[in-house]
Amino acid sequence: MVGAQWRENCRVDRILLEGMSFSGRHGVRPAEREQDQEFVVDIEIEADLAAAGRTDQLADTVDYSAVRGVAKRTIEGESVKLLETLATRIADGVLALPKVRAVAVRVAKRPPSMAPIEAAAVHISRTRA
Repeated sequence: MVGAQWRENCRVDRILLEGMSFSGRHGVRPAEREQDQEFVVDIEIEADLAAAGRTDQLADTVDYSAVRGVAKRTIEGESVKLLETLATRIADGVLALPKVRAVAVRVAKRPPSMAPIEAAAVHISRTRA
């Protein structure tokens, strides 16, 4: 029984949405908030996907479109200064969705003022309270 209980406690199913690109006006400098910039969002969700694997029903999993919608509304919405704020708002929105146990969010942009740079990014992890 100990072996079966250990396996059940260690099982973590994940959904990954990677490379979602949206335009927004965010940054500390006023110039960053005056023109659209590209933001790339990656989201990793922890949820029990066993039922969905058996039933093949959307109702038994996390709706990917709903997750993408949270990221899109956040990035394309109200202007903020920090990537940390964007990531937190996305995480809070995703955690409010049914079946989501935990979420990791990465938000990246390529600020012209820091060129040459591949990306400035923030990666946060949150769990349902």
